[in-house]
Amino acid sequence: MGKTRLRAVADRGYYSGPQIKACADAGIAVMLPKPTTSGAKYHGRFDRADFIYIARDDEYQCPAGERAIYRSTREEHGMQLRRYWSSACPQCPMKSQCTPSTERRITRWEHESVLDAVQRRLDRTPDAMTVRRRTVEHVFGTFTHWMGYTHFLTRRLPNVGTEMSLNVLAYNLTRVPRILGFKKTMKAMRLVGA
Repeated sequence: MGKTRLRAVADRGYYSGPQIKACADAGIAVMLPKPTTSGAKYHGRFDRADFIYIARDDEYQCPAGERAIYRSTREEHGMQLRRYWSSACPQCPMKSQCTPSTERRITRWEHESVLDAVQRRLDRTPDAMTVRRRTVEHVFGTFTHWMGYTHFLTRRLPNVGTEMSLNVLAYNLTRVPRILGFKKTMKAMRLVGA
Protein backbone atom coordinates (compact mmCIF):
# COMPACT_ATOMS: atom_id res chain seq x y z
CA MET A 1 0.00 0.00 0.00
CA GLY A 2 2.98 2.26 -0.51
CA LYS A 3 4.01 2.31 3.16
CA THR A 4 7.64 1.90 4.20
CA ARG A 5 6.87 1.59 7.92
CA LEU A 6 4.07 -0.44 9.41
CA ARG A 7 2.34 0.07 12.72
CA ALA A 8 0.10 -2.60 14.23
CA VAL A 9 -2.29 -2.03 17.12
CA ALA A 10 -3.83 -5.02 18.89
CA ASP A 11 -5.59 -5.74 22.15
CA ARG A 12 -4.00 -7.51 25.09
CA GLY A 13 -5.25 -10.94 24.05
CA TYR A 14 -2.55 -10.98 21.34
CA TYR A 15 0.32 -10.17 23.72
CA SER A 16 3.17 -12.60 23.07
CA GLY A 17 6.82 -11.74 23.63
CA PRO A 18 8.20 -13.86 20.77
CA GLN A 19 5.57 -12.54 18.34
CA ILE A 20 6.26 -8.93 19.37
CA LYS A 21 10.00 -9.57 18.86
CA ALA A 22 9.30 -11.05 15.39
CA CYS A 23 7.31 -7.93 14.49
CA ALA A 24 10.13 -5.67 15.71
CA ASP A 25 12.64 -7.67 13.64
CA ALA A 26 10.39 -7.22 10.58
CA GLY A 27 10.21 -3.45 11.15
CA ILE A 28 6.62 -3.44 12.39
CA ALA A 29 5.97 -1.05 15.29
CA VAL A 30 3.55 -2.90 17.55
CA MET A 31 1.33 -1.28 20.16
CA LEU A 32 -0.65 -3.40 22.60
CA PRO A 33 -1.15 -3.36 26.35
CA LYS A 34 0.32 -5.98 28.65
CA PRO A 35 -2.16 -8.44 30.13
CA THR A 36 -3.06 -7.61 33.71
CA THR A 37 -2.93 -11.07 35.26
CA SER A 38 -0.62 -10.50 38.21
CA GLY A 39 -1.44 -12.77 41.13
CA ALA A 40 0.67 -10.56 43.40
CA LYS A 41 -1.35 -7.47 42.55
CA TYR A 42 -4.59 -9.39 43.03
CA HIS A 43 -3.46 -10.34 46.55
CA GLY A 44 -2.46 -6.74 47.35
CA ARG A 45 1.29 -7.24 46.97
CA PHE A 46 3.77 -5.39 44.79
CA ASP A 47 3.45 -6.06 41.08
CA ARG A 48 6.43 -6.65 38.79
CA ALA A 49 5.86 -3.14 37.43
CA ASP A 50 6.81 -1.79 40.88
CA PHE A 51 10.37 -3.05 40.35
CA ILE A 52 12.56 -0.70 38.28
CA TYR A 53 15.08 -2.21 35.87
CA ILE A 54 18.46 -0.48 35.87
CA ALA A 55 20.00 -1.45 32.53
CA ARG A 56 23.42 0.02 33.29
CA ASP A 57 23.90 -2.39 36.21
CA ASP A 58 21.61 -5.19 34.96
CA GLU A 59 19.74 -5.06 38.27
CA TYR A 60 16.26 -4.28 39.57
CA GLN A 61 15.46 -1.83 42.33
CA CYS A 62 12.64 -3.00 44.57
CA PRO A 63 10.06 -0.73 46.27
CA ALA A 64 12.11 -0.94 49.51
CA GLY A 65 15.14 0.51 47.67
CA GLU A 66 17.14 -2.73 47.67
CA ARG A 67 18.84 -4.11 44.56
CA ALA A 68 17.80 -7.45 43.10
CA ILE A 69 20.89 -8.74 41.32
CA TYR A 70 21.24 -11.24 38.48
CA ARG A 71 21.46 -14.82 39.78
CA SER A 72 20.85 -17.30 36.96
CA THR A 73 19.45 -17.92 33.49
CA ARG A 74 17.02 -20.65 32.52
CA GLU A 75 15.31 -21.61 29.29
CA GLU A 76 11.53 -21.83 29.19
CA HIS A 77 9.50 -22.39 26.01
CA GLY A 78 12.58 -21.53 23.93
CA MET A 79 13.12 -18.20 25.72
CA GLN A 80 16.17 -17.30 27.80
CA LEU A 81 14.90 -15.96 31.13
CA ARG A 82 17.22 -14.17 33.53
CA ARG A 83 16.42 -14.44 37.27
CA TYR A 84 17.02 -11.69 39.84
CA TRP A 85 16.55 -11.43 43.61
CA SER A 86 17.96 -9.64 46.60
CA SER A 87 19.70 -11.16 49.62
CA ALA A 88 17.93 -8.54 51.79
CA CYS A 89 14.46 -10.06 51.23
CA PRO A 90 14.28 -12.29 54.35
CA GLN A 91 14.87 -9.31 56.71
CA CYS A 92 12.94 -6.70 54.69
CA PRO A 93 10.24 -4.81 56.63
CA MET A 94 8.11 -4.69 53.44
CA LYS A 95 8.36 -8.44 52.75
CA SER A 96 4.67 -9.08 53.52
CA GLN A 97 3.74 -6.56 50.79
CA CYS A 98 6.12 -8.24 48.37
CA THR A 99 6.12 -12.03 48.57
CA PRO A 100 5.07 -14.99 50.71
CA SER A 101 8.28 -16.79 49.63
CA THR A 102 11.79 -16.48 51.07
CA GLU A 103 12.68 -13.86 48.46
CA ARG A 104 10.96 -12.05 45.61
CA ARG A 105 12.27 -13.39 42.31
CA ILE A 106 11.99 -11.32 39.17
CA THR A 107 12.26 -12.87 35.74
CA ARG A 108 13.45 -10.90 32.72
CA TRP A 109 13.36 -12.19 29.15
CA GLU A 110 16.55 -11.64 27.15
CA HIS A 111 14.56 -9.43 24.71
CA GLU A 112 12.54 -7.59 27.37
CA SER A 113 13.81 -4.26 26.00
CA VAL A 114 11.58 -4.84 22.94
CA LEU A 115 8.56 -5.21 25.24
CA ASP A 116 9.61 -2.08 27.14
CA ALA A 117 9.69 -0.16 23.83
CA VAL A 118 6.14 -1.33 23.09
CA GLN A 119 4.98 0.00 26.46
CA ARG A 120 6.73 3.35 25.88
CA ARG A 121 5.03 3.66 22.47
CA LEU A 122 1.66 2.94 24.04
CA ASP A 123 2.31 5.46 26.83
CA ARG A 124 3.09 8.15 24.21
CA THR A 125 -0.18 7.49 22.32
CA PRO A 126 -2.80 6.68 24.96
CA ASP A 127 -5.70 6.96 22.49
CA ALA A 128 -4.31 4.19 20.24
CA MET A 129 -6.52 1.52 21.82
CA THR A 130 -9.64 3.68 21.46
CA VAL A 131 -8.87 4.22 17.78
CA ARG A 132 -8.24 0.48 17.34
CA ARG A 133 -11.61 -0.37 18.85
CA ARG A 134 -13.40 2.12 16.60
CA THR A 135 -11.58 0.86 13.51
CA VAL A 136 -11.62 -2.90 14.06
CA GLU A 137 -15.00 -3.30 15.75
CA HIS A 138 -16.54 -1.45 12.79
CA VAL A 139 -15.63 -4.39 10.54
CA PHE A 140 -17.66 -6.86 12.60
CA GLY A 141 -20.61 -4.48 12.65
CA THR A 142 -20.37 -4.32 8.86
CA PHE A 143 -20.35 -8.13 8.59
CA THR A 144 -23.46 -8.32 10.73
CA HIS A 145 -25.41 -5.62 8.94
CA TRP A 146 -24.18 -5.47 5.35
CA MET A 147 -23.70 -9.20 4.81
CA GLY A 148 -26.52 -10.40 7.05
CA TYR A 149 -23.80 -12.25 8.93
CA THR A 150 -25.22 -13.29 12.31
CA HIS A 151 -23.55 -16.68 12.75
CA PHE A 152 -21.18 -19.02 10.95
CA LEU A 153 -22.82 -21.23 8.36
CA THR A 154 -20.18 -23.97 8.57
CA ARG A 155 -18.95 -26.25 11.35
CA ARG A 156 -15.47 -27.30 12.54
CA LEU A 157 -12.64 -24.85 13.01
CA PRO A 158 -10.96 -25.19 9.57
CA ASN A 159 -14.28 -24.54 7.81
CA VAL A 160 -15.20 -21.63 10.07
CA GLY A 161 -11.72 -20.18 9.49
CA THR A 162 -12.24 -20.40 5.73
CA GLU A 163 -15.67 -18.77 6.01
CA MET A 164 -14.25 -15.93 8.11
CA SER A 165 -11.35 -15.47 5.68
CA LEU A 166 -13.79 -15.15 2.77
CA ASN A 167 -15.81 -12.54 4.65
CA VAL A 168 -12.65 -10.57 5.46
CA LEU A 169 -11.52 -10.82 1.83
CA ALA A 170 -14.89 -9.52 0.62
CA TYR A 171 -14.73 -6.65 3.08
CA ASN A 172 -11.14 -5.79 2.12
CA LEU A 173 -12.05 -5.81 -1.58
CA THR A 174 -14.57 -3.07 -0.85
CA ARG A 175 -12.07 -1.08 1.25
CA VAL A 176 -9.00 -1.12 -1.01
CA PRO A 177 -10.54 1.00 -3.81
CA ARG A 178 -11.68 3.53 -1.21
CA ILE A 179 -8.18 3.77 0.26
CA LEU A 180 -6.03 3.60 -2.89
CA GLY A 181 -8.55 4.82 -5.44
CA PHE A 182 -10.04 2.81 -8.29
CA LYS A 183 -7.21 3.39 -10.81
CA LYS A 184 -4.43 2.34 -8.40
CA THR A 185 -6.43 -0.72 -7.34
CA MET A 186 -6.94 -1.84 -10.94
CA LYS A 187 -3.26 -1.24 -11.70
CA ALA A 188 -2.23 -3.33 -8.68
CA MET A 189 -4.60 -6.12 -9.72
CA ARG A 190 -3.14 -6.14 -13.24
CA LEU A 191 0.39 -6.33 -11.81
CA VAL A 192 -0.43 -9.47 -9.83
CA GLY A 193 -2.34 -11.01 -12.71
CA ALA A 194 -5.84 -10.82 -11.25
